[in-house]
Amino acid sequence: MLDARRREQPPYWFAERLLAVLSGRRPVHWMLGHTLGDAYDHLVRIADGTPLLPTNRAMPTVWKWGEFHPRPGVIEAFALITGGGRLRAMAFRLEQGPEDRRWRCAAVDLDNREASGPEN
Repeated sequence: MLDARRREQPPYWFAERLLAVLSGRRPVHWMLGHTLGDAYDHLVRIADGTPLLPTNRAMPTVWKWGEFHPRPGVIEAFALITGGGRLRAMAFRLEQGPEDRRWRCAAVDLDNREASGPEN
């Protein structure tokens, strides 16, 4: 279980929201103000088939996540998503606005294969 401080970090915050869109719990336009143009367009394409839609009653969750800071104002992050015996990987890049200092998703991608879950 993640402690409250880690849950407030931008990579986790974005991982949860991207998961909500990719699992069909939220519409893509929910990310409009939090995603830059090209990343939003790509999110629309990959969310089209709700790739993280639960296959059974197990709602997908962020199992693990990590981040790398290549330079100030940029975070490259990943999230491992588990649910229904599956493990999926999501990668995304966050960029901080120079004026408003808000984090926005600048790139997002999802694996295109299914694998067994972390318990295997």
